[in-house]
Amino acid sequence: MEEIEIVRATPDQAGALTALMHASSAYQGEYASILDGYAVTPGYVEANPTFTATAGREVLGFYALLEAELDILFVADKAQGRGIGARLIAHLLAEARERGLDSVRVVSYPPALAFYLRMGARRTGTIPAKPPKVRWDRPELRFDVPTC
Repeated sequence: MEEIEIVRATPDQAGALTALMHASSAYQGEYASILDGYAVTPGYVEANPTFTATAGREVLGFYALLEAELDILFVADKAQGRGIGARLIAHLLAEARERGLDSVRVVSYPPALAFYLRMGARRTGTIPAKPPKVRWDRPELRFDVPTC
């Protein structure tokens, strides 16, 4: 198995990140509407700290941290169960600590709630649905950023 490296994404990876996101089985069926028409653009990657988990040249997952909020986090279906999500969260928290943040907000889609709780987030509330695109209430969570 190749070593997983987490590095800052480059704008030329935007298409690969969009493809990984849209291929996610987690956002099929009931949850597909949230990604309708959504793309990670080169401008987004350039303007927002976005990090990829790669093995060789293959992107297996990514996240973006905007201000004090996790904007997006995806792990490729074929890479699930390899600890990549946990490594991305650990990197996210280290990045947040470097920025001087004491917490990071997460607005999750419902099936990811258990993952974020396992990673140490605490539930702080519920964000109401916003039809037609988001037809379900979403859990709101917070990661406390360790100081060391």
